[in-house]
Amino acid sequence: MDNSAQRAGPQQAGNPAGQPAGPQPAEQPAGPQQGRTGLRGKLALVTGGTRGVGAGIARAFVEAGAHTVVCARRPPEKPVEGTEFVPVDVRDPDSVHRLFDDLPRVDVLVNNAGGSPYRPLADTGTATAARRHARVIELNLTAPLTVSLAAYEHLARAGGAIVMIGSVSGARPSPGTAAYGAAKAGLENLARSMAVEWAPDIRVNTLVVGMVRTELSHLHYGDEGGIAAVARTVPLGRLAEPSDIGAAAVFLASDAAAYITGASLLVHGGGERPAFLDAATVNHRTGKGEAG
Repeated sequence: MDNSAQRAGPQQAGNPAGQPAGPQPAEQPAGPQQGRTGLRGKLALVTGGTRGVGAGIARAFVEAGAHTVVCARRPPEKPVEGTEFVPVDVRDPDSVHRLFDDLPRVDVLVNNAGGSPYRPLADTGTATAARRHARVIELNLTAPLTVSLAAYEHLARAGGAIVMIGSVSGARPSPGTAAYGAAKAGLENLARSMAVEWAPDIRVNTLVVGMVRTELSHLHYGDEGGIAAVARTVPLGRLAEPSDIGAAAVFLASDAAAYITGASLLVHGGGERPAFLDAATVNHRTGKGEAG
């Protein structure tokens, strides 16, 4: 955990250090999409919004016209154009509260920060190993709760929305990432409870995300051949792109979803084809309209 970074306030991506921060929400330039999915004049905060899925979400909010702030422990190597960056460790409640104290308003919170290394339960029997699993739960469940609680006053005043970034791992066995799957299951339940407690002031929904192609896909699926093989297990025939997740997050944050709260939206390309269908020796489709 990197708690040593001192916050110097938001930095506009692409602006030299020391220059004024980016425009306030009301000053967004013309051009981004409007209508019921437009977010011009809104301030959106995306945790972990510097790379991968988070960067895709941040980019989508910029394109929708929102003043978009992203936070992470370290600055991005390649900032998303149009965003502001604030260094924050979402596992540190004091840092999180300082973040919201410094923001003029918050209309949308996207709890995206999370993840887990591959860590089988059977390989870990020490107290240190147990703490590592606990840290995964802390990042993927406790931290979104911490951030949401800190954002409550801002969001309630704005009639805002929270989007939790969940995972299909929370609804199926997750060997090698068991603590992550458990945390994501808890996150989805937390969102449903928040939606009831905080209605009608704040809407809370979850995106249940499937497999996404990012710059780190090789760590999970291997080389291009492995990625292609995994993609073939998805009914739509490909992994999601970060932009797919971003578009869904914008929808849930927008007025187009004004009557949606406590919901879980599956963004997984149809899920994963059951393995038994391919293992079975009957009822294999051999051609259009044929069964072998």
